[in-house]
Amino acid sequence: MDDLTLCYTPATQLAAMLRRRVVSPVEVVEACLRRIAQLNPRLLAYVTVAEEQARAAARAAEQAFLQGKPLGPLHGIPVSVKDLVPTAGIRTTFGSKIYEHFIPEEDGLIVQRLKAAGAIILGKTNTPEFGAGANTYNAVCGATRNPWNPALTCGGSSGGAAVALATGMGPLATGSDLGGSLRIPASFCGVVGFRTTPGLVPVYPSVLGWDTLSVQGPMARTVADTALMLSVIAGEDERVPISYPVDTRAFLRAVQRPQVAGLRVAWTPDLGGLLPVAAEVKAAVEAAVRVFADLGAVVCEATPDFSGVQEIIHVTRAAGMITRHGDKLPQWREVMNPNLVWNIEQGAKLSARDWGLAEQRRTELWLRVQAFFRHYDLLLTPTVAILPFPVEESYPQAIAGHRVASYIDWFLFTYAITLTGLPAISVPCGWTAAGLPVGLQIVGRRRAETTVLRAAAAFEEAAPWAERRPPL
Repeated sequence: MDDLTLCYTPATQLAAMLRRRVVSPVEVVEACLRRIAQLNPRLLAYVTVAEEQARAAARAAEQAFLQGKPLGPLHGIPVSVKDLVPTAGIRTTFGSKIYEHFIPEEDGLIVQRLKAAGAIILGKTNTPEFGAGANTYNAVCGATRNPWNPALTCGGSSGGAAVALATGMGPLATGSDLGGSLRIPASFCGVVGFRTTPGLVPVYPSVLGWDTLSVQGPMARTVADTALMLSVIAGEDERVPISYPVDTRAFLRAVQRPQVAGLRVAWTPDLGGLLPVAAEVKAAVEAAVRVFADLGAVVCEATPDFSGVQEIIHVTRAAGMITRHGDKLPQWREVMNPNLVWNIEQGAKLSARDWGLAEQRRTELWLRVQAFFRHYDLLLTPTVAILPFPVEESYPQAIAGHRVASYIDWFLFTYAITLTGLPAISVPCGWTAAGLPVGLQIVGRRRAETTVLRAAAAFEEAAPWAERRPPL
């Protein structure tokens, strides 16, 4: 099998091929490493490639096959890890000059679970500094470029992960998501990013164990691969107070029986006018909505009331930034991203009353959204209002004449859903005339990951995208 075919083979198929010994873990890893060597200098998906560790793990995985040892569900499957997650013995920069040469001694929990399932870590993917921003660039390594048009941004903050997937530099990737960092780059790069219910994938280490806004999760090229990865990283951990037990096999069953027939599906082009929407984005989402209707869903245009969402976002985000990074400013301000510095300084201005009012309004938003979902099983929206913009721009200054106030105000469709704590997946739903992918955000009820996966898999089956590849 040639490298390109092997690099684009879904993880679910690779797992079966490896068990039948059609290919070996060494062959798969070497094909991915050659692909990385070919494309990474141009696109910068990876900031650290762990060649020695990956090759050693591949040889060990091959021996386990030969010796008949018990095998995990990801045995021999290559995975990339976002550079916000600690990896033992592999440089972890967090996209910051502060940690430019940091090598952790212990893996983060998500990496521990991937390795326990047999996955092979290929390296670390690029992120903006501490994940702050939806354009993936930093002072340590530079900017990651969109594989469909390298002059444009890939989105962020899991931009390196999305580019690695879209270009065949690995079949699975970890991402994280506060305001949309799993979903935005998935949309801009034509892959899948799944923000699950906070606590389903426990985050450790974390200085904010009770945080319900920031999550880690799976990214892949197909919905089935996303479910496979989720099945090994989800589940309770006693060090994470918001984590909870779950039957992870349900995720695999969901994609084996994809359907939306009979589901009550609401859709909105703009979440009640939060942002103007590019014409090609709206057209792609409307076409996707028609697919859901053709598959038997009961579809109507409707949206929860998201009024006041920007104020909640700004306060809760600033509070998180000052808590996580406020101690860094006195020494490191001059080498930190100005957007991040601004956000930390906003946090320093907050009072306890500011934070309390934001949480009160978030509670009111939650109750409105819960009332809405008593009538619907799913909500469909564009993942992002706009198409990828030039990579040199930190963020778009305006959208259709609507001034963007800060680096976080252009991705409100994803951030608004973050505040609700509901599961949301971004899947490709179309391409523009220039060949850029457009993402559809599918939002489910509370803890209804299986419904979201089942619906996403049904849409994928009806409007397949996985065979489409960037013109590199």
